[in-house]
Amino acid sequence: MPELPDLTVYVEALRTRVLGRSLVGIRLGNPFVLRTVTPAPTDFAGGCVVGVRRLGKRMVLACEGELFAAIHLMILGRLHWRPPEARLAGRNALAAFDFPDGTLILTESGTKRRAGVHLLRGEAALRELDRGGLEVLEADLAAFAAALRRENHTLKRALTDPRLLAGIGNAYSDEILHRARLSPLQLTHNLDDTEVETLYRCCRAVLTEWTGRLRAEAANGFPEHVTAFREGMAVHGRYSKPCLICGSPVQRLAYAENEANYCATCQTGGRLLADRALSRLLRDDWPRSLVELEEQRAAHREIVRGSG
Repeated sequence: MPELPDLTVYVEALRTRVLGRSLVGIRLGNPFVLRTVTPAPTDFAGGCVVGVRRLGKRMVLACEGELFAAIHLMILGRLHWRPPEARLAGRNALAAFDFPDGTLILTESGTKRRAGVHLLRGEAALRELDRGGLEVLEADLAAFAAALRRENHTLKRALTDPRLLAGIGNAYSDEILHRARLSPLQLTHNLDDTEVETLYRCCRAVLTEWTGRLRAEAANGFPEHVTAFREGMAVHGRYSKPCLICGSPVQRLAYAENEANYCATCQTGGRLLADRALSRLLRDDWPRSLVELEEQRAAHREIVRGSG
């Protein structure tokens, strides 16, 4: 899912292309992408774009007359800038926003249609989409600490909860926790003040650094290669590969449709984390440390050799 760094670069690219320009019209390639009934897409035709901003993990085009188009990419949605009146080709093309100088096209790969567009009238209607999460790059340490400790959750869940913190998802939460050397399963109420400050500074550092890297990568062009897996990430998408800090193999904790990637040496004192289902399945056979994991793998290799 595109997160704060990706969305920031999207917003910056859109501002240079659509701000102050007339929205010629909105075309729908799939009617289910539109999640609202009123106002209609035709109500936006001819209106000038007066603002482009991010709202959590949504991008918002603000048009004259307090009309707003809020786009949520979810996991596999992406934006593309194409020539004027570009065709909505293929089943992955969900919507097009036409401008005199080009067309913004929303696509979504895969079979599930989760990306969506909300067309709204009035700031009050737009605010209803705001999940209320704190903007970490705009907040001081006290505000961050209050948001983090509002509820007692694991750090992985707290960082990705849009009600607590805005714009952080699966990928950058992994990077932040690795930078802070904190376990993804550490509970927020168990953090001391020093650990909270470390997490705050790492959140800001990781988000700022990656925004800068993605901005440089786009090089004033439109970001066409948005992905959750980036070369240079410390742990996210690097399962079984060496940690860039200590060289230990990166571990993975899978749950629901998400996962946490972490380094046991850097973040959990060498202890392996087990999701509940796998722990119940393996019980006493679940390796508790990297040493036990390597011993089990060595034993498995011996069994394979013996059976061969």
